[in-house]
Amino acid sequence: MSNLIAEALSMGWMALAILVGLLVYFQVSISDPAAKKRAVFKTFIGIVATFLLFVAIANYANNFYGENRLLPVSLVMITVTTFMMALYFTNLSALLKIGGMMFFVAAFLSGYGNWLPQVEGGFPPVEEKKTWDSMTPQQLADEGEKIIFGGVGKNKEQGAIGKGQCPLCHAFHAGMLGERAPNLAGLPGRGNERLGDPKYSKGNPSKREYEVKEAFPGSGTAENAQEYIAESHACPSCYVVSGYGVKGTNDKQSPMPAIHKPPISLSLPELAAVDTWMYLREGIDAPSFEEIVKSYEKFIPEADRPKQADEKPAGATSLMADGSEPVDQIFAKGQCISCHTIPGIPGAVGTIGPKLEEGTTAAQRIKDPTYKGTAKSPTEYIMESIVDPSAFVVKPFPDNTMPKVFGQKLSAGALKKIVDYLSQVKTGAPPPKI
Repeated sequence: MSNLIAEALSMGWMALAILVGLLVYFQVSISDPAAKKRAVFKTFIGIVATFLLFVAIANYANNFYGENRLLPVSLVMITVTTFMMALYFTNLSALLKIGGMMFFVAAFLSGYGNWLPQVEGGFPPVEEKKTWDSMTPQQLADEGEKIIFGGVGKNKEQGAIGKGQCPLCHAFHAGMLGERAPNLAGLPGRGNERLGDPKYSKGNPSKREYEVKEAFPGSGTAENAQEYIAESHACPSCYVVSGYGVKGTNDKQSPMPAIHKPPISLSLPELAAVDTWMYLREGIDAPSFEEIVKSYEKFIPEADRPKQADEKPAGATSLMADGSEPVDQIFAKGQCISCHTIPGIPGAVGTIGPKLEEGTTAAQRIKDPTYKGTAKSPTEYIMESIVDPSAFVVKPFPDNTMPKVFGQKLSAGALKKIVDYLSQVKTGAPPPKI
């Protein structure tokens, strides 16, 4: 407050000095006691009003660009000053009252505007292009964690999923089991063990009994642990860990999509970042960025590599699908096709979860004596099964197989398209059009 008074005095000292001079002049020059009293009183009121005016101006100037929302106080002070002067300067009373009312309205509108939530304007932050090859291993690992989980430090958060969508199927911590895919804790150290498995057929892909022999003709097999990780990402069905194949294929086919292809489409630098995180989180020095990229180039032909220019920053959106996509793409982006058979949806031949013929089965499940959910109609049941899959678990499938994150990872529009489509899928009937 003292600073405000000092600033007001520095701004208005000349006007105040003139008024004080007038006060002395009236005191000396007017002989009539009654007239002298009136003149001195009005001059004193003028001094007080002038001082308040300059305090208000100083307050306004100090807080115009601030965030403490005191601008209306200045206008209120000016309003009080004008009405006070109107009481004693009757010849200017009407003009002062009109001015005071204007300041009062301005104070009210300004106060209301400052009460509303404030949004800082300005230009959006400049997007910096990532220079992957110049990052330190830790910087690469941080980018990898963002790609896997959506942010640095989120690897222990339940339901954290990034662009790579890996946690939809994989566990990452020792002791955790997954129904859909192996636990990736300790993966860098297990790579050489996998290469030694006779079923892997290191150096001789033609002897493999899996659905796919090579990532592409002539690519061969991995020769070291890093190449094994790269091949696993680029060609999941070249080698399937026992117990994690598509049911009914005798572990000859993997439910995992190639993550350099749509809908995930990780670029080689992004894949290198993911692998770097996998090493560093184990306390193991990672191969260089160039070595990791080279391992992927062995199994991904140049024509199939996502273009760097098409990339979006990792974590740019937390949604798997925003609802603008056709329903078959929404199923693919959510990885529904890896676990479910969905009539009419290309590639949806998964057997980890029940076949989705909800136009027939949803009503039956609501009537099931063991059903404890809240749905009253098939569409409500389908939505409940997506956002709260443990509300009713179809036998013989185990609980907690389906992730519980789709309510946050799919937009309302995407969920509606899924519900609308599945509610039309009926047993024995042709599937609806996409």
